[in-house]
Amino acid sequence: MLGWTLMFLVIAVIAGLLGFTGIAGAAAGIAKIIFFIFIVLLVISLLSSAIRGKGPRA
Repeated sequence: MLGWTLMFLVIAVIAGLLGFTGIAGAAAGIAKIIFFIFIVLLVISLLSSAIRGKGPRA
């Protein structure tokens, strides 16, 4: 999921440099939404593993 965020971020930066402000804004918005979803899922994953008492795999 983080890969999708980075892809949309790169599209937004390239479109912004080329002057396509509508496309850049849309791609940046999508990247922001996916990034926040990624952060929420990361926190949920960390909390669930902490509650279950499992540490990171070696």
